[in-house]
Amino acid sequence: VQLQASGGGLVQAGGSLRLSCAANRRILPFNVVGWYRQAPGKQRELVADFSRGAGTKYADSVKGRFTFSRDNAKNTMYLQLNSLEPEDTAVYYCYARQGYLDYWGQGTQVTVSS
Repeated sequence: VQLQASGGGLVQAGGSLRLSCAANRRILPFNVVGWYRQAPGKQRELVADFSRGAGTKYADSVKGRFTFSRDNAKNTMYLQLNSLEPEDTAVYYCYARQGYLDYWGQGTQVTVSS
């Protein structure tokens, strides 16, 4: 399974970005799909994900600002980032889980200037 993330960039505080993650196979069968991020000097943290049992969940720090979505027909998941803050600066990784296997994209850098 290959996941290709894109859409990162440099944006001013208050701006928006849309991240995309394209898979080379159908994403519908995955148990969980979503996004993590890792800021410099910090651990990787969950941003948002979708699981069959629990639906979509978000980190408290992004609720109301970020929106996760997926297009099963295009084998692609998205993360809409609105009202960006400098604290959102990080490398964003998409991932997919099937059973006990996790698959990760290569990461896309998001930098928010104040």
